[in-house]
Amino acid sequence: MELSIVMPCLNEAETLATCIEKAQRTLQELGIAGEIIVADNGSTDGSQEIAEHFGARVVPITAKGYGNALAGGIAAARGKYVIMGDADDSYDFTGLGPFVEKLRQGYDLVMGNRFRGGIKPKAMPPLHQYFGNPGLTAIGQMLFRSPCGDFYCGLRGFRKAAVTELNLRTTGMEFAIEMLVKSTLYKMRVTEVPTTLSPDGRNRAPHLRTWHDGWRTLRFMLLYSPRWLFLYPGILLMTLGLAGGLWLLPGPQTIGHVTFDVHTLLYTAIAVVMGFQSVLFAVFTKVFAISEGLLPEDARLNKLFRWITLETGLIVGSLLFAGGLGGSIYALSDWGTHAFGPLEMVKTLRLVIPSSVGLVLGFQIILSSFFLSVLGMRRR
Repeated sequence: MELSIVMPCLNEAETLATCIEKAQRTLQELGIAGEIIVADNGSTDGSQEIAEHFGARVVPITAKGYGNALAGGIAAARGKYVIMGDADDSYDFTGLGPFVEKLRQGYDLVMGNRFRGGIKPKAMPPLHQYFGNPGLTAIGQMLFRSPCGDFYCGLRGFRKAAVTELNLRTTGMEFAIEMLVKSTLYKMRVTEVPTTLSPDGRNRAPHLRTWHDGWRTLRFMLLYSPRWLFLYPGILLMTLGLAGGLWLLPGPQTIGHVTFDVHTLLYTAIAVVMGFQSVLFAVFTKVFAISEGLLPEDARLNKLFRWITLETGLIVGSLLFAGGLGGSIYALSDWGTHAFGPLEMVKTLRLVIPSSVGLVLGFQIILSSFFLSVLGMRRR
């Protein structure tokens, strides 16, 4: 069997027969040995009987969720290739030829692109068509360097073996995004073909919830990109904090009629600490995600860990901590020379603030080194 057409289904009695007939016509016209699978997610409107009547294979999926339904249907598929599409008659199952052609050429994932193929009037809400879908797709392209221009197209084809290797985890609407993101991250061959979107044939409201599902997919993309979520903001904060701190450390600085002094120096120190914590979270997340199979191995990270070991972290952290401790002891002794009475605040803070930063960063590096070693035990 070459092709399995998988349709997730939850109360699609109005349109399911039409979708199955179109898919059957495509299999006959293209001369493909295939099957049609209806992954039923607990329909109560007789969708199962309709599917069986029209010759589709019904696979009951008890766990609720769009992702669960698709995952169950894909697992049950017997074809080398799988094409998935919604059973609401919004996608044209008679236009699957380009998907099959690209799959036969060796592509692992073939995405449909509705913006290239055409969106018929009232097929997509204006908020989705002009803002939500293009905006979130642009974010996905930036985060993952994906070649696809329609992240949310529900009509797509793929090699079953390739997608099975991805070990997809999500259970809801994020499933389709996870498939595309992980295919890109794992360097699989991904392409897209134009497809059309028509108004669905149902009389009820769609299952999609605009703001809820949009936020869930955005959250997923951010969680799958530790660089943009943690690393880049952290580096920016550390850079600004260090630059500002070095500028203010010798003395107050004036720009126009505004004078910056130790109060600003304190905020630059906070920026350094916050930025460093963000960078640490990026490393922790990356290592954990790789060890759990959520992200692929990173050659640059492996190379970095050849040089940055537990011992290196302990040495660097101890030196920073010792420097901060030394500065703090010096400030304390200076206070002692004043009989532990009032001090010149500006002068004292210029020593206390960088010493405090050294103590905090040194302690964080020591603890983080041990924590990374624990994570590394799983990796090795």
